[in-house]
Amino acid sequence: MSNRKRRALIVTGGRLGTWALDEIDPDDILIGADRGALFLIEHGYRPDLSIGDFDSVTKHEKTLVHQNSGEFLSCDAILKDESDTELAFLHAVAMKPAEIVLLGAVGTRLDHSLANIHLLYKANTLGIACCIVDEFNIIRLTDHSLHVDVVKGFTHISLLPLTLEVSGLTLTGFQYPLHEATLIMGHSLAISNVLTGGTGHVQIRAGLLLVIQSRD
Repeated sequence: MSNRKRRALIVTGGRLGTWALDEIDPDDILIGADRGALFLIEHGYRPDLSIGDFDSVTKHEKTLVHQNSGEFLSCDAILKDESDTELAFLHAVAMKPAEIVLLGAVGTRLDHSLANIHLLYKANTLGIACCIVDEFNIIRLTDHSLHVDVVKGFTHISLLPLTLEVSGLTLTGFQYPLHEATLIMGHSLAISNVLTGGTGHVQIRAGLLLVIQSRD
């Protein structure tokens, strides 16, 4: 099967749980970043690629990951310029998949969480569909338009500018519609909207907009 018809699913070392296993499809290209690779193996999956400095696992666990991965790439924890998640992301991009999905990309480390959200921008510039999924959020980014479908349980939809300003925002299919609105960073105008039907449409004219579907 061509990679252009497959997702690259990156499991990294942030907040993970059994919910993440429900996100895995049989045809996914599985990439484990650092401890995310161990998570996959401990739950019966063989990563197509395991990558990182593996400073968050024991020597025995690193050996286990090495032995149970299709490809294993270990790098020095000091002599590298990218985080483990970004390294995994760059390798996923090179595979030219239909979409990249990141699991475990948010967690207790706010710096890593924000850096991973910034990967959505990098994917957008490359024209690759990308999202971050965790137990409580589905995070995407657009610079033009986006369809938002109903996802069971994820009833809150919030729109946040990733640039100082997002202009020409028009929402259809939402309880609180907007027409040619402007969002300014630091203002909460578009927090906690809801869909009125099965799908909604987000359109912007300029800027970068985060679209976050959440549940409590």
